Amino acid sequence: MQRFLSLAVMITTWAIAAALVHSRLLPSPLTVGATTLAEIRSGELPFQMACTLGRVIGSFAIAMLLGSTMGYAMGRLKPLDRFADSWLVVLINMPALVIIIFAYIWIGLNETAAILAVAINKLPNVIVVMREGARALDPEIDEMARAFQFSRIKRIRHVVIPQLAPYLAASSRSGLSIVWKIVLVVELLGRPNGVGFVLGSAFSLFDMAKILSYAICFIVLMLVIESLVVQPLERRANRWRRRLA
Repeated sequence: MQRFLSLAVMITTWAIAAALVHSRLLPSPLTVGATTLAEIRSGELPFQMACTLGRVIGSFAIAMLLGSTMGYAMGRLKPLDRFADSWLVVLINMPALVIIIFAYIWIGLNETAAILAVAINKLPNVIVVMREGARALDPEIDEMARAFQFSRIKRIRHVVIPQLAPYLAASSRSGLSIVWKIVLVVELLGRPNGVGFVLGSAFSLFDMAKILSYAICFIVLMLVIESLVVQPLERRANRWRRRLA
């Protein structure tokens, strides 16, 4: 109830401010709503959102797969951790914009460069979290699995993954927020479609109604995915941890 009340207050404040300013640089909620409906009816907004969502899913999947594997290996193998730590520090401190520019220059202005640029920006975040998860694995549980002669696959499925689940959930949640933001920058700089491209085009025309329309729809999409996908997975991961405890 409090969230709905807060949202109502925010929209009311926005409407009052727009009425007082009376400028196209601050359109009213009704104007933004009309723009959103027009974009939906034309099919433009669903198409641009789908393009952005596809890039988010692709880059997120690549970063999670590579980052989880590399993080686990670094957490379990000290020589590898010492060797790769410098590379990890460089990636963590490399500005996202620099990585995007490198990708576009070296690979070209295409989907491969866009998705890889986003994935590389998320990669160190996943590696760091998963490395800590691998270091925190309980050796006694591993010894018990060996005593019961678990196969490698069975040990990974029933011993390793449940212990790493909370770390996977944490890296997924924090990394997803990074991916959403960087995808927009990638689209703004070098793609002919997507929410970032539309925002850049609207900015050049000072079309605030369109900017707010796409920004709000983008935020709503993130909240839906957060509520329906990320949070349930995180709760399930924490339930596995409690069972192990």
